[in-house]
Amino acid sequence: MKKIVLGLAAVAALGIAGCHKNADTGNNSADVNATAVEAGNDVNAAAADANASTGNAVTATGNAVTATGNAVGNAVDATGNAVSNTTH
Repeated sequence: MKKIVLGLAAVAALGIAGCHKNADTGNNSADVNATAVEAGNDVNAAAADANASTGNAVTATGNAVTATGNAVGNAVDATGNAVSNTTH
């Protein structure tokens, strides 16, 4: 008897679950679309951040090369000054 009651309860639950309105489908579609738009915005923002970071890295590399060139130039000047001072 318990098995029959449980079986009927399960069938009734499935029947009630099947009597759903389709309004939920529209809401789910709207949620999926909003999620897709947000994901697209996140990807675009990440790409913009990556581009900015790449530009900053290139600038930093250029600055480091310039600083290295300046240091080498200063070292050459100092060597030339030292040689000039010892020969006078």
